Amino acid sequence: MEQNRIRNVAIIAHVDHGKTSLVNEMLKQGNVFREGQAVVDRVMDSNALERERGITILSKNASCVYDGFKINIVDTPGHADFGGEVERVLKMVDGALLVVDAFEGPMPQTRFVLERALSLGLKIIVVINKTDRPDARLKEVVDEILELFLDLDANEDQLNSPFVFASAREGVASKSITEHGRNMQPLFQAIIENIPAPKGDESAPFKMLVSSAEHNDYVGKLAVGKISSGRLSVGDGVVLTNYHDETKATKSKVVSIFTYDGIKRVQASEATVGDIVCISGIDGVGIGDTVCTEADTSPIEFVKIAEPSVEMTFMINDSPLAGKEGKYVTSRHLRDRLYKEAVKDLSLRVSDGATADSFVVCGRGEMHLSILIETMRRDGYEFAVSMPKVLIKTIDGVKCEPIDRVFIDVPETAVGTVMSKMGTRKGELIDMTPHGSRIKMNFKVPARGLFGYQSELMTDTKGEGIMSSVFDGYEPYKGEINRRDFSSLIAHEAGDSIVYGLFNAQERGTLFIGPGVPVYAGMIVGLNPRGEDIVVNVCKRKHLTNTRSSGSDDALKLITPMRMSLEDCIEFLADDEILEVTPKSLRIRKRILDEKERMRERAKALGLGKHAAEQA
Repeated sequence: MEQNRIRNVAIIAHVDHGKTSLVNEMLKQGNVFREGQAVVDRVMDSNALERERGITILSKNASCVYDGFKINIVDTPGHADFGGEVERVLKMVDGALLVVDAFEGPMPQTRFVLERALSLGLKIIVVINKTDRPDARLKEVVDEILELFLDLDANEDQLNSPFVFASAREGVASKSITEHGRNMQPLFQAIIENIPAPKGDESAPFKMLVSSAEHNDYVGKLAVGKISSGRLSVGDGVVLTNYHDETKATKSKVVSIFTYDGIKRVQASEATVGDIVCISGIDGVGIGDTVCTEADTSPIEFVKIAEPSVEMTFMINDSPLAGKEGKYVTSRHLRDRLYKEAVKDLSLRVSDGATADSFVVCGRGEMHLSILIETMRRDGYEFAVSMPKVLIKTIDGVKCEPIDRVFIDVPETAVGTVMSKMGTRKGELIDMTPHGSRIKMNFKVPARGLFGYQSELMTDTKGEGIMSSVFDGYEPYKGEINRRDFSSLIAHEAGDSIVYGLFNAQERGTLFIGPGVPVYAGMIVGLNPRGEDIVVNVCKRKHLTNTRSSGSDDALKLITPMRMSLEDCIEFLADDEILEVTPKSLRIRKRILDEKERMRERAKALGLGKHAAEQA
C-alpha cells in the first residue's frame, strides 16, 4: 500500500463508552469478514478475562481497507488502571477517534486519554456513540467536549476537530446531529479526510519505535511498532537502541515480518514507512526501544509512562494447604513470572522484597493488580498477596499521597449516603450536576480511601451506582482513614467445616464458607460486623451422649455464605492478613496463624511490657 493511502488511528475513550463495539462494526463494514461468517461480539476482546469482565485490558491491532485506503486500527483500554497501555500506543498512530457516550459525556478517563493525544499533536475525530439511547444528550455532550478541549489548552486546529454521531450497536454513523445515518461510511470518510498519512522518508535509513513487546513460544520475542523511516526486509541486520539508555546497542537480524490484515497477522517479506508491523528475531527487545540500522543509530524519543501509585507484596504460599492445587509454587517460578510481566507492562514495577521469597509489585490501581493476580492463577501459579497500599512520596519535604479524581453517578435518594461515605474517606466535593432523577458528583479522594468502596457503593445504591476514577496527582497527606469498620471470624483448628460448627459460628457474623470446606487454624472464615477478631470452631462436631443422639434435634439451618470474588478478598484484607491464591481457591488468612503468637505480637505493638506480652 502506498504511504499516502495509509491511515493509522487509535480508538480512545472512557470504559464502557463503546470503543470495542465500534471497532467490531468498522471491521464488519470494512469487509474483513467473509459474507455469512459468524462473528462474535467484541471480536477484539480475545482474552478470556476481557470477555468475562466486558472490558479491554490489552491494546490490540487490526486493519481494514475502505475505498482503496488501508486503515490500521489500535483498540485501547478504557479503564484508568490500564492507562499505560494507551500511553505507549499513541506514539504508533497519526490520529485518534475519541469515543464519548451520548448520555454520560466526558468522564475522567476521557480527559486523561485526550490530554495525552493532544500533547502528541494527534489529529482528533470526536465520535459521539450510543446516539440510539433514549436518554441521549447530544447537544449538551458536544458542549461538554468543547469545554474539555478548552480546559486542556487545545490549539485552534484541535478545537476544530470534526464530530461524528454514531451507534455502534446499529452499525450507523452520521456527520449531522439530526441525521440518523445508514452505515459507517461517514466515519470512514472522516478518517480518510482528517487523519494525515504517516510521515517519513522511504529512502532514509530504517527506524522503528517499539510500542508493544510480546513473546511467542515458536519465534521468541516479537516487537510491534510503526516504521518511522526507510524500508525493512527479512534478513536485514538491525541495531537495538534506547532513548533513556545510551549504552544499549545490541545487533540482531530480522527473522520474520508480520503486517495486519483484518484481525490476523500476515507474514510479509518487506515493509515500508507508515506500516504497523510485528517483527521477530531481535533479542532483548522491550517497549520504548528503537530498532534501526547501523547507518543511523540515534534513538527515537519515548516519554516514560506515568509512575504506578499502588503496591502489593507477592510471596510464596506457606499455609498448611500449600502446594496442593498449584502447578508453579516456588519463589523461582514467582520471580520469573513477575519480572517477565514487568517487561510487557510498562505500568508495572517489580522489585525484590524484604525476604528471599517475597516481591514488591507496584501498579496503577487495584484492578491493574487484580487482573495480574487472576491471570497468574489461571496459568497455574500458587502464591499469596498482602493488602494493597498506596505509594507515599516526599515532595519538597512534605509527605504526599496519590489523589484520584472520582465521578459517582447515583439516584437522588442515595446522595446523602455517598456524601457521608466520601467524607469519612477524606473526599472533597468538587461539583454536583443533576441529570433527571440522578446526580453526578465529582470528588477528589485519596487513592487509599477508595479501597473497598466499590462494593459499598453497590450496596448503598442497590446496584444503581456508577463510579469511575482516574489518577489526579500527589497532594499533602490527608490524615488517617479507617477503611474497615468490621473484623474477622478466624478458624480455631484444622479440619473440614461441619454443619454443627458453622451453625454456632454464624451467630457471630457472616460466613464465607459452607460445610465440607478444608480449613486451618488462622484461616478467616467470616466477617464480624462488631468489635474485634473472634476465633470460632467451624470444625466442631456434636458429640453423642447416652440420653441424646446426634440426630434427635431439628435439622440445623445454615444461612447461605457470602461468596467472595478476588476483588472482594483484596478489599477485605487488613494489615495483618494476606490472601492465599491458588488456581482453584481464594483463602484469606492471618499472617501469623497461631492464636497465642498473634496475641503476643499485638501486645508488643500496643507497647505492653515483656511480662504483660507473655501473659497475653
